[in-house]
Amino acid sequence: MAEPAHFQDSVLAHARKEFALLREEMTVDEALAAIRRHGVGERIIYFYVSDQDGRLAGVLPTRRLLSATPESKLGDLMVRRVVTVPESATLLDALELFVLYKFFAFPVVDAERKVVGVIDVSSFTEEVMDFTEPEKVNDMFETLGFHITQMRGASPYKAFRLRFPWLLATVASGTMGAVLAGLFEATLARAIILSLFLALVLALAEAVSIQSMTLTLQALRAVRPTWKWFWNNARREIATAGMIGLGCGTLVFIIAWLWRGTPLAAGAIGATIIGGTVIASVSGLVVPSVLHALKLDPKIAAGPITLALADVLTLTLYFSLATWLL
Repeated sequence: MAEPAHFQDSVLAHARKEFALLREEMTVDEALAAIRRHGVGERIIYFYVSDQDGRLAGVLPTRRLLSATPESKLGDLMVRRVVTVPESATLLDALELFVLYKFFAFPVVDAERKVVGVIDVSSFTEEVMDFTEPEKVNDMFETLGFHITQMRGASPYKAFRLRFPWLLATVASGTMGAVLAGLFEATLARAIILSLFLALVLALAEAVSIQSMTLTLQALRAVRPTWKWFWNNARREIATAGMIGLGCGTLVFIIAWLWRGTPLAAGAIGATIIGGTVIASVSGLVVPSVLHALKLDPKIAAGPITLALADVLTLTLYFSLATWLL
């Protein structure tokens, strides 16, 4: 990755000056001959096409050029709508275009729309990307987007406005937890062991929800979620969480029973751990998926909301089971 200070450089300082500029009246056969005469770099993705006055007229993806018949005119094959970078732009301005459009190169043009250079994604990453692997390409552009965030540097107040509203979910869940504890005060008084294991029950649920949420966020970067994808992941998460909960719940049940000799209270604790891990796992899948579908930022919002939901539902299950059993 280029050093941050370089992003204020002129984009022309980093653009390639050696490029094959084709003309729209050329045939494919003539264009290929011109390319062979001119020579190109190792990782050409697009060719740019000019009109009779030398102004940019279109872009021609390499695949389209190679798959067309030799007598086809470039003017009929090219894409006329081209996103360009003005020569007055900075490298940071170009970086934002890469993240926004997810193209691998852009032409740099002057005031008369004549191509004066080509800036490609290799200016921002030293890795040789395999463009046939979508997951790697997505990771690359996400990394570039993160660097823009670092460079633009949100002010403390802007960062506060972005993050604080979602943290209100944690405040709300904590308040609801206190209210629930007050409603079940008599149950807690009958079995003090419930209070002793409350932190452990919540910690396990939160740990599972974070694991599930992290896996979901990674999956959402690489795939376009569908209902089939969601249900397949839900079945897998529930099965995994059930086994995790059974193992942890059984272990804690034995510890609580041997320590305090109260099998019913220990049973409530163990059963809550089993149910809580399933609830937390489903929350870790559902919350990021819903936020993604609503076009909200799951990286910022998913954590507080997922943990709040897991805490409230787990506490409700915990106190309800304890009241029923005791």
